[in-house]
Amino acid sequence: MILDDAQIDRVIEMAWEDRTPFEAITYQFALAEKDVIALMRKELKRSSFNLWRARVNSGVSQKHLHKRNAEIDRFRCSRQKSISGNKISKR
Repeated sequence: MILDDAQIDRVIEMAWEDRTPFEAITYQFALAEKDVIALMRKELKRSSFNLWRARVNSGVSQKHLHKRNAEIDRFRCSRQKSISGNKISKR
């Protein structure tokens, strides 16, 4: 799948968010975890990529559903604008 600039920006944004699991990115963009890692490696500076990987692999991140607390049943903050089909809804 070829992504345009806006989609790449959204994938990067979702990848940086601690609560957004890789499965949500796969659902919206058909990118597996390894594809997201490759995209992040390509698009970010080396130091930024290293910080992101360290954060994903730390106990802080909830990027993997199997590591996620069962009480978390959403992948976005309740204060975040509604997102549907990767388009930010207008209020």
